[in-house]
Amino acid sequence: MSKIIILMGAPGAGKGTQARLLQERQGLPQISTGDMFRALKEAQTPLAEELRVIMNAGRLVPDELTARVVKERTSQPDCRRGYILDGFPRTTAQTEMLEELAGEQGHQLVAVLVDVPFGMLERRATGRRHCPICGEIYNVHFKPPAVDNTCDLHPDTQLRQRADDNPETMKQRLVTYERDTQPLLDYYDRSGRLHRVDGTRDPKAIYADIERIVMASE
Repeated sequence: MSKIIILMGAPGAGKGTQARLLQERQGLPQISTGDMFRALKEAQTPLAEELRVIMNAGRLVPDELTARVVKERTSQPDCRRGYILDGFPRTTAQTEMLEELAGEQGHQLVAVLVDVPFGMLERRATGRRHCPICGEIYNVHFKPPAVDNTCDLHPDTQLRQRADDNPETMKQRLVTYERDTQPLLDYYDRSGRLHRVDGTRDPKAIYADIERIVMASE
């Protein structure tokens, strides 16, 4: 049976990496609500115009409209075998809308949580550094450069830290994530469809677990 894979995880848990691996190896498109909203800003359709009015006014996009955007995108031919959802659902109302959509499309829902302790997530974020020339990513705690604060590939270049990779911002992001996501985890847990994988390991090991979960749901 074709599947809708719902990947969940806190900021910095690595779900983006896992989504890319699933896309490459399972041939399933990654459907991001953020990407869709950005694309619709330029589109000339009634749905796009409705979305622009709301966003230009600075209002939150209602659940019902978000679900319509997802339904329109996932009705395309590349989603017939299933797809990976990124950024949807975000609310309990959206989970119920997704249940209805999955039934209409004949897809099975599989929810996967990439689980990483918040303490490690903070260290991943606050220790992150990047090279402004090549974009190589380092981490002072887990993957430090050979020479302190200097890119291995560009020895004359000092590494930089993103402005929002600081303890205060990260803690706030994690608090918001926990508040918004726990009801969704409870929802899928109650129906026996929530699968947790240890996100503290190498990405290849995490992917192997996710692949087993997806294949076992046949």
